[in-house]
Amino acid sequence: MLGRSGYRALPLGDFDRFQQSSFGFLGSQKGCLSPERGGVGTGADAPQSWPSCLCHGLISFLGFLLLLVTFPISGWFALKIVPTYERMIVFRLGRIRTPKGPGMVLLLPFIDSFQRVDLRTRAFSVPPCKLASKDGAVLSVGADVQFRIWDPVLSVMTVKDLNTATRMTAQNAMTKALLKRPLREIQMEKLKISDQLLLEINDVTRAWGLEVDRVELAVEAVLQPPQDSPAGPNLDSTLQQLALHFLGGSMNSVAGGAPSPGPDTVEMVSEVEPPAPQVGARPSPKKPLAEGLLTALQPFLSEALVNQVGACYQFNVVLPSGTQSAYFLDLTTGQGRVGQGVPDGIPDVVVEMAEADLRALLCRELRPLGAYMSGRLKVKGDLAVAMKLEAVLRALK
Repeated sequence: MLGRSGYRALPLGDFDRFQQSSFGFLGSQKGCLSPERGGVGTGADAPQSWPSCLCHGLISFLGFLLLLVTFPISGWFALKIVPTYERMIVFRLGRIRTPKGPGMVLLLPFIDSFQRVDLRTRAFSVPPCKLASKDGAVLSVGADVQFRIWDPVLSVMTVKDLNTATRMTAQNAMTKALLKRPLREIQMEKLKISDQLLLEINDVTRAWGLEVDRVELAVEAVLQPPQDSPAGPNLDSTLQQLALHFLGGSMNSVAGGAPSPGPDTVEMVSEVEPPAPQVGARPSPKKPLAEGLLTALQPFLSEALVNQVGACYQFNVVLPSGTQSAYFLDLTTGQGRVGQGVPDGIPDVVVEMAEADLRALLCRELRPLGAYMSGRLKVKGDLAVAMKLEAVLRALK
């Protein structure tokens, strides 16, 4: 049957061919794997010498003779029933034989060991894992995989733990495929990606005697939007109003001029003429933007926030002039406090970032996790404690 991905699957129920299978398609590539009368080679075994064949035949004859002498008592142990959906792989004196079943199978006592192989379709789920797409989005993705064994000899001889190996192969193929695609393509073309994963997984698992019939990709959640996606500022946010207040004319100069007044804009006109600048007077130094933004956090600090975060942060902010200023946010005692300089004790986390990134972070244009993954936020200390800054930003809404 030809699937939508172009992969030709083996027909379900085509089980009789296993009785003639020696070692799967590997047996057709290596001549030493062709089955002898009564047994097959193992791929690593060399042709038996005449003393080895003589010993093998003699021990097999003695085992069969013991079975006849002790029959019918030995029949309870030597006769096995194999259902239609199973095959039995028999090892006689360590050498593999052709798969047995379905029906009744006779085993020689003491010299035969066996392993049952289920040919029915099975399924497993790839647990959701966090992945970063090509455009910087962080998403939680899982998958559902259905597979079945098409060659029982290969499934026993090539892989020790077939389920674990298949699950790891599917997870690695899913990770490689999603890292090369943006978030929009992942959401819009899940069927196409699932077909590609089906082909890539089968390229590996067919050598194990296993065939994957179906792969269904499941996007659980988008933990972080893409970095280059336009995120419009929320004008109702109290924090952004404070940022605009402290920025003043700096934002206008960055934008290339004064913004045009809109229908909801109130223009403040001062009727008091500004005093003329004195000749020879030195202009007052401009207050750093980072200091004003961090000072604006003080009204939002509370004991509940201290109990939730319980950490002390030191911010090393790189100013546009190239100098570096230190600020602290202490959320360990009382209602918390914020100020300029280093904290009194040893900070739990030291955060280093540019002044523009600090403004974007406090204005909710940038999230701590996205800033860290993009390299705009450098953390010295416990990363989990640094990510608790998200709770501080939620308190500023």
